[in-house]
Amino acid sequence: MSSSDVTTRRVRSLLAAAGLTALLGLGGCQVRPLYATDSGAEAALKSIAFSEADDRVELEVRNQLIFMAAGGAGEPDNPDYDVELNVKERNVGVLVELSSDQPRAGRIVLVADFSLKRRSTGEVLKTGRRSTVALVDFSQQEFAKIRATRDAENRAARELAELIRADLASWLGR
Repeated sequence: MSSSDVTTRRVRSLLAAAGLTALLGLGGCQVRPLYATDSGAEAALKSIAFSEADDRVELEVRNQLIFMAAGGAGEPDNPDYDVELNVKERNVGVLVELSSDQPRAGRIVLVADFSLKRRSTGEVLKTGRRSTVALVDFSQQEFAKIRATRDAENRAARELAELIRADLASWLGR
């Protein structure tokens, strides 16, 4: 037997051992899609009640969350979980015209603090904070400026609701 045959056998046995180790290591991994219909997260999301809103933007986030969590079916009659939601808004002007000192473009920043509680025990299961930014152009016409701001608030609210829903789904899917 030559030394090249021994080396070839050693390389093959090392590769086989490495492959077996990798297969055993990956055998314990679980990969589940977040939005799978057979997961428990879907049913758990449908059993969430959301807190009442204090203003229009918070109401927009709440309505989007209800629609996304329940698949358009509305809030449940007997929820298992409660989500306390608190949304704050900031309107930041970023491009100011020097001659008139008026903002021409800005950002709508929404920040939401939320907590998920089990209704039966009152135990806080998850807390979180998410934020989104929507850009807006301010017109010189007052109505166009108001409408652009409202559209930006709605875009930011929809994005914020998607982030919160994803957080809740990932936690409930465990």
